Amino acid sequence: MLRRLGKTDLFVTPVAMGCWPIAGITSIDVTEANSLDTLSAAFDAGINFFDTAYVYGYDGQSERLIGRALGPHRDRIILASKCGIHWEEGKQVKDGRPETIRRQCDESLRRLGTDRIDLYYLHAPDPETRICETAEALRGLLDAGKVRAIGVSNLHTLDRYEQFQAVCPITASQPHYNMLQREIEADQLPWCRDHDVSTIVYWPLMKGFLAGKLSRDHQWDPRDGRQKYPVFQGDQWIKTHDFVDQLRTIADDQGCTVAQLVTAWTIGRPGITVALCGAKRPSQISETAAAMSLSLTEETLQRIATAIEERGEVDSRAAV
Repeated sequence: MLRRLGKTDLFVTPVAMGCWPIAGITSIDVTEANSLDTLSAAFDAGINFFDTAYVYGYDGQSERLIGRALGPHRDRIILASKCGIHWEEGKQVKDGRPETIRRQCDESLRRLGTDRIDLYYLHAPDPETRICETAEALRGLLDAGKVRAIGVSNLHTLDRYEQFQAVCPITASQPHYNMLQREIEADQLPWCRDHDVSTIVYWPLMKGFLAGKLSRDHQWDPRDGRQKYPVFQGDQWIKTHDFVDQLRTIADDQGCTVAQLVTAWTIGRPGITVALCGAKRPSQISETAAAMSLSLTEETLQRIATAIEERGEVDSRAAV
């Protein structure tokens, strides 16, 4: 079941826990106790891959929680974190300067309570710093043994991939991807497959919409950051609910939940190595983890393909 990351000797489960929700910034009803229990539940469910970032929490809450909950299991898990973004007065700021990359790595190591980060990403390129300079700093961390592999996230263009790769070997790429947002199939995914770069996708459940838990008359809590996205509004809201209703019928026939159906479909797509499933409660991650043992029939896959074609893709520029 384990899958290899790039050309490394790191092997991970096809479902990873995305640890942004436990930071409690845009997710509501997050508690420290639930977050610690969720991390433990993910490990107990067979997940060995945990994805966080320097900026997940105003003061590194996500990394600190991981260190507390999973410290005793450090040699049995793969940790991924990210650098290049920090908070200033409540806003995210991109900073890819070499000195920032090195400082954030050291701080993340302390927060996580470990001597190495298994996979370390550039979270997003800094428009004020040449990407080759950022890549060189990350290569230095790799050579120093502070990280075991390097990844990139949100690069968007193949030119940036090529510039980065020329300086530092890329093990993994992390873009958004789900049934209704598949832009990477055009160029990024083929590039990664050609260069033995693993693709680890976020938003496989489209910020929870494709988990099938939101009702049509859902009342938004003012603190819930999802309501600002157009896909959660108006005609897009209605059309996507119609799509989810189709998925629910398919999932019932398959004998699984909608979230499990969507997750299993995602990790079964050619070139997709891992799906990052966010969670803030144990039941959520236990549900999606079960998708790792789910085998979708050819009939099920064809029914999903038909439903996706009828729904049509969501404009990523409107949904991110």
